Amino acid sequence: MRITWVQPEDLLPHELAASRDEGRDVTALAERWARAGGNLTPPVSGASPAPASPRLRALAAELLDAADALPAVAADDEPDDLAAIRASWPTDFALPTAATYDRVHGAWLGRAVGCLLGKPVEKIPREGIREILTATGRWPLRDWFTAQGLPADVAARWPWNRRSAPTSLAENIDGMPEDDDLNYALLALRVLETHGRDFTSADVAQAWLDWLPGGRVFTAERVAYRNLLLGLAPPESARRHNPFREWIGAQIRTDVYGWVNPGRPDRAAELAYRDATVSHVRGGVHGAIWAAALAAAAPVAADVDEVLDAAESVLPPRSRFAATVREARALGADGDDWERVVDAIYARHGHLHWVHVRNNAALVAAALAYGRGDFERSICAVVSGGWDTDSTGATVGAVAGALAGAPGLPGRWVAPLHNRLASSIAGFDGIGFDELTRRTRALAEPGAGS
Repeated sequence: MRITWVQPEDLLPHELAASRDEGRDVTALAERWARAGGNLTPPVSGASPAPASPRLRALAAELLDAADALPAVAADDEPDDLAAIRASWPTDFALPTAATYDRVHGAWLGRAVGCLLGKPVEKIPREGIREILTATGRWPLRDWFTAQGLPADVAARWPWNRRSAPTSLAENIDGMPEDDDLNYALLALRVLETHGRDFTSADVAQAWLDWLPGGRVFTAERVAYRNLLLGLAPPESARRHNPFREWIGAQIRTDVYGWVNPGRPDRAAELAYRDATVSHVRGGVHGAIWAAALAAAAPVAADVDEVLDAAESVLPPRSRFAATVREARALGADGDDWERVVDAIYARHGHLHWVHVRNNAALVAAALAYGRGDFERSICAVVSGGWDTDSTGATVGAVAGALAGAPGLPGRWVAPLHNRLASSIAGFDGIGFDELTRRTRALAEPGAGS
């Protein structure tokens, strides 16, 4: 049995890469690991094929401790605390603060559709996605993926996501299947309904332990879950042996915080910060507050540029994350050749793991700018770009869906959902997107949840 995302010998190569990305010198640690016979290449799916020997596993744990103990690199441009992040925020966003039912409904539906579109090709490289689509006569992407007509050699070369293929291809979609990108939205709704807007990071952590099965969390969330079980409270739960601290996990958890704060990206970002710091730091947190701000603006904004402007305004202006999304947005807005846009993003960020936050956020920003509010154009662009396809599809779909409103979404994308969402979170399995919309809007009413 190989458990992903928690075994020391699998975490260490990821930690070496994360520390280098932060500017910390881990040369000596890497040399010790290599001399002992350890693999320096991070496993793509979170677990190496074979378990390490007890000796090598013990060394990996020792080196993870040593990496945790390294002094932090001075990074005033990458603030971690809320006061420093908030210092640059505007005092007025000039956005309406009341969202209609249709637009919040569009956000929920769009999040599900975009996620579902990306599910079968999650982890498949960009070139594999294109080969699958070309072989089935669907390039460029403009419809659900299908296995019908897919040559056996292509299918063998680029196997579908094992968990998702039975429920996310054109021939078998029957409602929205379970996915962590929707589970976290449900959990955020439950946290707000239970604790109100004054919830704490500890409340989020407890909600994970009470309601979220450990097998349904991945990367930084799985590490944080383990740390919580070891007795580490937030924000320490985000820091011990966590090489995924600046990956995409927190960015996929925060849409609901925006939907209950229409027109107030600042309030959405504050709630997202409390959630994100259970498992993430720096860029991982910046991704979470950016996504929440996107979600706050999308149900009330006039166009996608207003949404992107509002989201950028809550970011630390000199952070790497802010620079990434600004640059990617400019690329997406600059022309109609999406493949050239993606080429440029891969040239800049292709060295990062497929679940890292910056490369995926770049695709989201570029796809939103490129899509110009068109739902189908936006979600198909971001999913065809590869990397964490279900997560980026969900974020882009939520923004584009909110801009369009539920009645403006194409029926061929929404109909297969059957107004039904599967979930392993108790009390939510089989829930309708109409009910989720009503409960979300109730929390946005003045005084709701307080």
